[in-house]
Amino acid sequence: MSSDSIIQIQSLEKTFQSKSGTVQALKDINLEIRRGEIFGIIGMSGAGKSTLVRCINLLERPTAGRVLFDGMDMTQLGGAQLRRVRQSMGMIFQQFNLLMQRTAESNIRFPLEITGVSKRKAKARAEELLELVGLSDKADAYPSQLSGGQKQRVAIARALAPNPKVLLCDEATSALDPTTTASILALLKDINRRLGITIVVITHQMSVIEEICNRVAIIDSSRIAEIGDVEDIFFHPKTAAAQKLVYPEGRHSETFSARDSAPCCRIVFDGNSSFEPVIAGMVLECKAPVNIMYADTKDIDGKAYGQIVVQMPKEEAVREKMLHYLKLRGLNFEEVSGDVG
Repeated sequence: MSSDSIIQIQSLEKTFQSKSGTVQALKDINLEIRRGEIFGIIGMSGAGKSTLVRCINLLERPTAGRVLFDGMDMTQLGGAQLRRVRQSMGMIFQQFNLLMQRTAESNIRFPLEITGVSKRKAKARAEELLELVGLSDKADAYPSQLSGGQKQRVAIARALAPNPKVLLCDEATSALDPTTTASILALLKDINRRLGITIVVITHQMSVIEEICNRVAIIDSSRIAEIGDVEDIFFHPKTAAAQKLVYPEGRHSETFSARDSAPCCRIVFDGNSSFEPVIAGMVLECKAPVNIMYADTKDIDGKAYGQIVVQMPKEEAVREKMLHYLKLRGLNFEEVSGDVG
């Protein structure tokens, strides 16, 4: 295990027994999560991602393979040893899982109290964490008095209470609206930056991966289909599973390129000035119109991120001129044709 790795999963398998026979939830999973990074695991519903995160902290015991955490093989631990290691792994759930009869502060104190921390120290830690997540004024509020975003902030504070080395987030924003999701992701990024905690994000939303993660593993049909830097996979998805997640609405390029129409071009914006009118400039320079088939871009601090799919002119010479225009401006793009994916 390399010195910069905090989690290493080796040849992991997980099967379940059902009335109809054996179900293999995970097959030959191998991946490494580096210390201090935000690592994403993404897949469609039923791909096995939630089973994988539960195998990382051994809430589900793997059928085969190993899970190394900070150099220790967790599959060889049991009882008190395993419980001690789990204290270094905080977990955040989709449905918050707060204790409804406890206040926000009391919920945060709970994991400390059950490990024998004094009430005074637990209270001080809870107050510190409520400030960190922006809820100092909600210490005495019960979960029923909190919004969804506030509940998740309390859940994050509770997970941080024992000073974990890793935070596991299992669909932590799936139950939240887009604005609240953005605020929770910003909070997680801030926690990662300020505290240096490794964060593992489990999600089915590529937008979450793009917003927060350094690297990502794509899980498909119980196997890892692709692993890499988020930027590399977004620009150049190699596998069908990656293309399904990255391309607009999961559509492969043949959707954009009917046989009797002109081919399309997918332009990826990775921080170019949002004040530069790329498409308008290309149209004016090449003296030919394009049809915007899809656009999903956002402005972050005056820079553009996202992608646009445009239908190019049928004339090859004009099309080549447009591609040259994009190339000269250092844009990431690919011609989208029916044989991709």
